[in-house]
Amino acid sequence: MTDAVRSEIEALRKLTLSGLRAKYLELFGEASRSANRGYLFRRLAWRLQARVAGDLSQCARERARQLALDADLRLGARRSFWNEVNAGNASNPNSQRDPRLPLPGTELTRKHQGHTIRVKVLEHGFEYQGKRFASLSAIAYRATGTRWNGFSFFSLKHEAANG
Repeated sequence: MTDAVRSEIEALRKLTLSGLRAKYLELFGEASRSANRGYLFRRLAWRLQARVAGDLSQCARERARQLALDADLRLGARRSFWNEVNAGNASNPNSQRDPRLPLPGTELTRKHQGHTIRVKVLEHGFEYQGKRFASLSAIAYRATGTRWNGFSFFSLKHEAANG
């Protein structure tokens, strides 16, 4: 890599997101749909280097095109897949249950700054101070005012490994 390219890449580091997007438009001839600063920086740095060192050969481009045609380009599961998964869970509601969780009806306790925090494990969710919560993390936050991993807060992380 030449010193000129190195200095151009260093100049990219100082650009704002809008500056990177403008540079992207300049180098690629089209606006970027991305607002991810790291992604734009990497793409621009690659383009600057490719201008000096040369882009992909025609043979490599053709091979990439063939691979893209053969690839299944689905980026997400089809909707019917999620319906099948949800239907499968209807017959067995515990199939998605986290193995670190104790059985429904179990009471979890934790002492924190002189207060005892009591949580009842429900079939779907948890009960704390007469209210339902979807996660232990939400309860830990409500009880302490600090973000916690609920499993860590209630010391449930290692039970899956031991159980």
